[in-house]
Amino acid sequence: MVRIIGFFVGLGFVGVLLISLVVNGVDYFRNPPEHAAYYYFHKDPREAELPSDGMAGKFDRQQLQRGFQVYKEVCAACHSLKYVSFYQLADLGYSEAEVKAIANQWAIEVPSVNPDTGEAATRKALVSDRFPSPYANETAARAANNNAYPPDLSLITEARHDGANYVYSLLTGYVDQAGYKNSEGKELLKEFPDAATPPGLYFNPYFANLNIAMPAPIVSDGQVTYADGTKATKDQMAKDVAAFLVWTAEPTLENRHRTGWAVIIFLLIATVLAYLAYRNIWANAKREVGAHGPLDPDYRERMDEQKAERGIAG
Repeated sequence: MVRIIGFFVGLGFVGVLLISLVVNGVDYFRNPPEHAAYYYFHKDPREAELPSDGMAGKFDRQQLQRGFQVYKEVCAACHSLKYVSFYQLADLGYSEAEVKAIANQWAIEVPSVNPDTGEAATRKALVSDRFPSPYANETAARAANNNAYPPDLSLITEARHDGANYVYSLLTGYVDQAGYKNSEGKELLKEFPDAATPPGLYFNPYFANLNIAMPAPIVSDGQVTYADGTKATKDQMAKDVAAFLVWTAEPTLENRHRTGWAVIIFLLIATVLAYLAYRNIWANAKREVGAHGPLDPDYRERMDEQKAERGIAG
């Protein structure tokens, strides 16, 4: 009896689910949901065309140094690099003395403890230290940025889809929302009057919902004076810092590429050698295929003899 009741209860439950599915499905097709403004006006990242792109990509050390300079002078005031240590800058081509000087002169000091009083203090950075955060904690970061939390940039190009291109496009993508049109020629505020950027946010079509809390960090040409004499246009600075952030996210990229090519070449050579060995070993071997069953001549001869003894025709 309990099983029968349980069966009907389960059947009723399945029936309710099916009715709900049908009703909601019909409602969905009759009244499809309307897409928000970002569905029509969000842009895909532009190609930065960095030297590190592709299977054979390599870092341009001069560009990485320029990108580090942009990070230091433009980004470091808000964004941390908590997974990168000062000593790793030697990979960018800096000498040991230069790395020590960069660490010692870093504007943000490393949190420490006063050995005499035991109270919280700060000290100059050492080469072995990681880049210190500009804020004591997340609460302090949000308090200083209108409740927005500046993300750490160490792995940003791995954490975002199409990372390097995304960073480059975002930094160069700030435009005036008034009169902004998409590729189809539709004007944002005419199509979506309620999509005006709220106070405290900034319009950027490369950001997921079009409005970002970070003001444009690169605002004009010449904002940074490059040590190597390269002209510091907004586009150049955005590319350089994007290249630098590719390095912070994957400093072993070049080794990975070299290892990958070595493995591919080894597998190709091994495949060719295996094929030649196969051809050499089996070149003179003959596979004898024997007839069995009704196709065996001996079998057919015995069958004919038995038929003749029994007087069976055929």
